[in-house]
Amino acid sequence: MVPALSYPPALLLKAQGIRVAFFDVDGVLTDGGLYFTETGESIKRFHTLDGHGLKLLQRAGIVPAIITGRDSLALRNRLAALGVVHAHFGTEDKGPAAQRTLRELGLDWSQAAAMGDDWPDLAMMRHCAFSCAPSNAHAEVKALADHVTTEHGGHGAVRAFCDLLLVASGRYAGLFEDAIR
Repeated sequence: MVPALSYPPALLLKAQGIRVAFFDVDGVLTDGGLYFTETGESIKRFHTLDGHGLKLLQRAGIVPAIITGRDSLALRNRLAALGVVHAHFGTEDKGPAAQRTLRELGLDWSQAAAMGDDWPDLAMMRHCAFSCAPSNAHAEVKALADHVTTEHGGHGAVRAFCDLLLVASGRYAGLFEDAIR
């Protein structure tokens, strides 16, 4: 079988060489809604396609890293289940947080991609070699992004971004082949 996904060559060239991908959470990994129980506990809804995309990035040697303005046990549990180890919680200053992760990994901005949906993500996205936004992101974020997914945040947008990075890295076809064996 031949993979069904294809992208414009210029987009793939722009996304080549990515070694770390930064992700916001609310509005990217989730639908952006804030859900609270009667006791005030925060709960989140995650999409399984997005989770599998993060796992595929790891298999391809691309490090997923989370930078979020909030913190919750639900998020920490989800990231642990996915094996995501690089995360910054409770930070609105996402550019410096991403820079710290790059230093830890021995990488630079030319090897980084980011996905965000609102103004706190702009500094991080602007510095990266490649940036992406879900289709329901704020207009200024979509204008800055190199690519806007057709999917909404929390509804497969992260997976679409991961797939694009995997195709650009040359690893998508091999991972797909492994899946259909």
